Amino acid sequence: MGEWAFLSSLLDAVQLQSPLVGRLWLVVMLIFRILVLATVGGAVFEDEQEEFVCNTLQPGCRQTCYDRAFPVSHYRFWLFHILLLSAPPVLFVIYSMHQASKEPGGAAADEGKPGARGPPEGASPPCALRARRARRCYLLSVALRLGAELAFLAGQTLLYGFRVAPHFACTGPPCPHTVDCFVSRPTEKTVFVVFYFAVGLLSALLSVAELGHLLWKGRPRQVAERDNRCNRAHEEAQKLLRRRRRRRPRRPRWPRAGPGPTRTPRPPMRTGRPPAATARAAAAAARCPWPRSART
Repeated sequence: MGEWAFLSSLLDAVQLQSPLVGRLWLVVMLIFRILVLATVGGAVFEDEQEEFVCNTLQPGCRQTCYDRAFPVSHYRFWLFHILLLSAPPVLFVIYSMHQASKEPGGAAADEGKPGARGPPEGASPPCALRARRARRCYLLSVALRLGAELAFLAGQTLLYGFRVAPHFACTGPPCPHTVDCFVSRPTEKTVFVVFYFAVGLLSALLSVAELGHLLWKGRPRQVAERDNRCNRAHEEAQKLLRRRRRRRPRRPRWPRAGPGPTRTPRPPMRTGRPPAATARAAAAAARCPWPRSART
């Protein structure tokens, strides 16, 4: 089951963009195809060539008869079927992720940051246009999926039919005569072939229902109403961003670095006496260090 984990994780991302019918198709794909083929299909068809026995010892005859009985192995045919069916949804997921990465600057992610600003008005296409493009791409992926489903159902019917015969009569070189060959576990393989064809038919019906649902929702009136709702939501989001910009306090603008204006030096602080009188009093005190009261 380890080799299916990557494909399952990619298919899980499809349900985010799918309606209810598309999610039902995804459940059928994951459980009744991938899970059953990974757990039961390999055990049923792993020994089909080793257990293909023919009543001859002619070199190369048994391999030629097996190639005529089973031009393509059941297991490899269904494995290629699953990979081809998974390609359109995975491509749609890649397209959606690419379109989401092109949207401007993560307004939802940066909304709580203090210096974040909303996307500029008119920088991205309208919401209705983006939704219409995504809807068309998803509609194309469903149509491709339905075409691949019908092609593989027709191929399985032409290659194997609905029954694995226990006996196969082989004629032609290098076999010298008509050779009888026998298949191991024919009843179990028949049940598995019928089950897988029924699952493919159910998957095709779900794809048809999903395609009709998308076409019904894509009518001009429905599209106009949905586009109006989407545009109104876009306008409300722009108004909310403008309100937040107005409420946000502006940062103080500091002056640019450079030579500033020359400052005039401060005048010296003036005391009670003028500077000359202060100097004479200091000189007299130096000549007579004792107080005047002591001299008298």
